[in-house]
Amino acid sequence: MANRHLARSIALQSLYEWDFAGNEKADALAILRRNADEFAPGMGDFSFMDSLMLGAIGKRADLDKIIEKAAPDWPIDKISIIDRNILRIGLFELLFGDRTEVPPKVAINEAIELAKTFGGETSGKFVNGVLGAVYKEMGEPGKEQTSKRNKKFDIPDSEASLEKLGGAVVFAKEGNDVYLALVHDIFGHWTLTKGRIEEGENEEEATKREIKEELGLTVAIKEKLGENEYIAYDPEKGKKRKHVIYYLAEAPFDDLVLEKKGGLDDVKWFKLSDILDLNFYNDILPIVTKAVNILLKK
Repeated sequence: MANRHLARSIALQSLYEWDFAGNEKADALAILRRNADEFAPGMGDFSFMDSLMLGAIGKRADLDKIIEKAAPDWPIDKISIIDRNILRIGLFELLFGDRTEVPPKVAINEAIELAKTFGGETSGKFVNGVLGAVYKEMGEPGKEQTSKRNKKFDIPDSEASLEKLGGAVVFAKEGNDVYLALVHDIFGHWTLTKGRIEEGENEEEATKREIKEELGLTVAIKEKLGENEYIAYDPEKGKKRKHVIYYLAEAPFDDLVLEKKGGLDDVKWFKLSDILDLNFYNDILPIVTKAVNILLKK
């Protein structure tokens, strides 16, 4: 059985790209297949992913009317692109999906998880509120149902296989200014460069190597900033626990060259004073804040 959590994530990524660029309906499957080939080459069965993508687009007018009715203070064009496409996926599964495969409560919970992972600080509550209101209007069908799941995705997070990564807040000095090199992902967040630490590899050296590959910069590690951990999903191996060690790293103020790989679409230098209004993931913000505080004292 294909990993449906991963399928939803890729469908969301593709809907975001399709919606942001204003593409035609005919472009949807091409976008989806490209993203699936990049992020889930071992998945094999794309039927569930296809149904989500084409269903959310095909029923978009109806879904958007329902969203605006359930959230009257939020016209559809005022809802962030990520949040509105999470709602479209969740509502499509809730209203038009096969309830024997994905019960309504599972559809809602999966949409909330997407919102927590890819949305802003309040996205989870917003998605929960909208879908919960629609679910109550439906009379709460299938309230006690649970979905069929592959056991390898149901193991506790603590038992998931561990993958170590090294990341960094990369800074450079130019004249009297200090700049940070940040990468932008396809979900609209500015975040930190990071990459895999192979078994037995020195953590700092691995981080420097990954920064060189991803940004084209040679850096010097200054100090450790902290660590965080999150759960990711592999279509064949199931849950993976990704543990990231973050450093403060100095680089020359050179041109940035983003490595061509899935998930990232831009890289820029930002002055410290210009990062206040950027959209960061919640778990990244404390790392960036700590780095900025250190740099301001120098």
